[in-house]
Amino acid sequence: MHLPIYIARRYLFAKKSHNVINIISIISLVGVATGVMALVVVLSVFNGFDTLIERLYSNIDADIKILPREGKTFSITGEKFDKLAKMNGVAVFAEIFEENALFSYRGKQHIGIIKGVSRNYSELTGLDSMMKDGEFKLWMGSQPMAVVGQGVAYYLNASLAQFDPLFVYIPKRGRASLTMESAFGKKAIMPSGIFSVEQDFDTQYVIAPVEFVRNLLGYDSTMVTAIEVKVAGGVDAESIRRSMEEVLGSDFRVLNRYQQNESLYRTMKSEKFAIGLILTLILVIASFNIVGSLSMLIIDKRKDVETLRSLGADNGLIKKIFMVEGMLISIGGTIIGTLLGLLICWLQVHFKLITLEGRGNFIIDAYPVDIQLPDIGAIILVVLLIGYLAARFPVRMITRRILNEDIRGNE
Repeated sequence: MHLPIYIARRYLFAKKSHNVINIISIISLVGVATGVMALVVVLSVFNGFDTLIERLYSNIDADIKILPREGKTFSITGEKFDKLAKMNGVAVFAEIFEENALFSYRGKQHIGIIKGVSRNYSELTGLDSMMKDGEFKLWMGSQPMAVVGQGVAYYLNASLAQFDPLFVYIPKRGRASLTMESAFGKKAIMPSGIFSVEQDFDTQYVIAPVEFVRNLLGYDSTMVTAIEVKVAGGVDAESIRRSMEEVLGSDFRVLNRYQQNESLYRTMKSEKFAIGLILTLILVIASFNIVGSLSMLIIDKRKDVETLRSLGADNGLIKKIFMVEGMLISIGGTIIGTLLGLLICWLQVHFKLITLEGRGNFIIDAYPVDIQLPDIGAIILVVLLIGYLAARFPVRMITRRILNEDIRGNE
């Protein structure tokens, strides 16, 4: 195999008899390198957004969430739930009660969700680290407090400096009335802080003690709409989830973080796949330059082919020479494109070359980048496969025709 590589390398770097072949070869290499560079950069940016979203949702989503398969509420009495709370690997077992609500603050109103949580909720998520104003405090002595999403605070024009209560209205169960006073339960609660995690979450949620929400709805202390669980460090969350499924049976859904936001994660993966496919198709089109370059090179080196055949080279050796020539272009473009892509990603991480447009309180100020080795490996394999197929076509077709013509000419 050393001889084909040696001759192909000479053909690639040596000056051809027709300068246009050199130009097409350079264009082929640049086209492959550009496509690879684009794939590396774009997929790394998508990975960066995926990582950012996962990090943001880790502040509000539990490792495991238990929901009833039918209905909205359930009681946590019974040995099943005692067994879950004491299960090895369970660090936090939090009670949750969510309900749609109307919020009113100094005459302004906003519809959202009030999420009642137990006292250990701050140990479950990192929401206390996402505070924009005030602090994550659900109780001040015996007085319940609320933590308000930044979007809710914006629509209500709420401020902690005003010391005004937030009024929560929730429809009363089993009652129909034409007046708001009789149709809705109403309670006031003082806000203690404002958090900011993600726009959709911030514009909907107000966090309050679960006792406050239960009392407002008229439920007893055993009723919840969900159980959220934090798994201890170093413990496999999926194995805990499966164990909980076995304990609870078919009456409950036990969801991991991916399942809690399945549509979101599926959309992100679909977008990444679609962009990768589009760039791959562009790379396929760019690889047609390899077909043209090899075709012209084979025609240009026809006399060399005759010389090699006179020296005893068989058809297989001649085809290998031109196949190696095409693969060298693909490999060279892949190496250059990968290195350039990694360089751009490194510069973006350290110097934030491309910033996010617009004004506002963004969580980040530049496009995030996360280089993942499996993606780089997949890019290299795909590009080399495309290069192989692009080189194989002209080598098989044109060399066969030339060799057959040479055979007929010698007869």
